[in-house]
Amino acid sequence: MSQHNDHLDWRAAYDYIPTWHRSEVEHLVAAYGSPRYRHIHLDDGCFDPLMKTDRIGEVGMVIRRPDGTLITARKTYYPPGVFRLLTGGIGHNERIIEALNREVIEETSLTVRINRFLSIITYQFDTPAPRFFVSYIFLLDELAGTLQAADPAEQVAEFRSVLPTELPLLAAQLRQLADQSDAAINGKWSSWGRFRAVMHEECATALIV
Repeated sequence: MSQHNDHLDWRAAYDYIPTWHRSEVEHLVAAYGSPRYRHIHLDDGCFDPLMKTDRIGEVGMVIRRPDGTLITARKTYYPPGVFRLLTGGIGHNERIIEALNREVIEETSLTVRINRFLSIITYQFDTPAPRFFVSYIFLLDELAGTLQAADPAEQVAEFRSVLPTELPLLAAQLRQLADQSDAAINGKWSSWGRFRAVMHEECATALIV
């Protein structure tokens, strides 16, 4: 099981995010509003993307289509029927906004506009030693383009649009993944699913009125 706190002031994230992101977060808050903040303690962090050494965190891309639905995707190596909201890695010393702009193009080919800074989620895992990972999550409005992955390396098999009210169901499905190891994520699907569920739960709380 993962453990989490109640929602905190977003400035509490400073204990866990890279120091070079602090001033940028302040600018993003000024431009797009104060995000919700959650700190999650994972009992198992031995899976990708947490174990990848090319990133310090990720951007979460909650892309809202003109009809009000949100874009989710299934990758080629996911268990059958598993879809989730889009994310993309932030490299070492990379700015948040640079990663966001790049990943939107690579994963969707769409032109979007930032609507709101939804959430910051920091994750702590202690195997084999204490480490941290951060997700900066944004609500984006689709403006133009044709939905398709621009980068084949993303391994997107299929997109699906869902209503915000469906996010709790996606989270529940992610939390119920089998306790099975898979070389595709270098870890267990059950641990990966619990990690991925948090973003969907946070976004559901932020978006469902």
